[in-house]
Amino acid sequence: MKRKAYYTRQIKRATHLLFYRHHRKPGVKGWELKKKLGSDYPKVLEVLDRYLKNLDLQVKTVFDGENPPKKPTLEQLNKARFFITLRGELKPKETKMMGWRIDDIAGLATSISYIISKKGKAPREDVEELLRYKLPGWRVGANIDRYIRYGYLAEDENRQLYLDWRTRAEIDQKALVDLLLGSE
Repeated sequence: MKRKAYYTRQIKRATHLLFYRHHRKPGVKGWELKKKLGSDYPKVLEVLDRYLKNLDLQVKTVFDGENPPKKPTLEQLNKARFFITLRGELKPKETKMMGWRIDDIAGLATSISYIISKKGKAPREDVEELLRYKLPGWRVGANIDRYIRYGYLAEDENRQLYLDWRTRAEIDQKALVDLLLGSE
């Protein structure tokens, strides 16, 4: 009984940390969770994830590298970012609630797909050229800047675009590629 009360308190604290924005990026770093919840925070997050399943939400873990480790160590978890996201697919009505136009979302999907096809990085000029076929030219630069600002893409000093933390967290890249290729 005492243990159940402990985990109930820890789940409430974890929920507060994960749902409310504390920094520029949403979510919380693992080391912050460890500091607030203790070293057993991965277990607390696992229990919270089970509770969120009924709400079609999940605790998502994003690692800094491109490929997430299969069995992350506590040290890797401490460096990772955790936050709450939708468990299932976005429906068209839910996508509309994001405040983005459908062509902006299509441009994002195109940009991400192109960067995936180029092994994780592509020159900004190439992505802009590709988007000009589908979007008005004056919107292309603004959209790419928005994708960068919102954390879907990152740009380095050489004007190379990469997939950023939010793409790794919110988008199932394999499912996107499968949809584009028409394979299941």
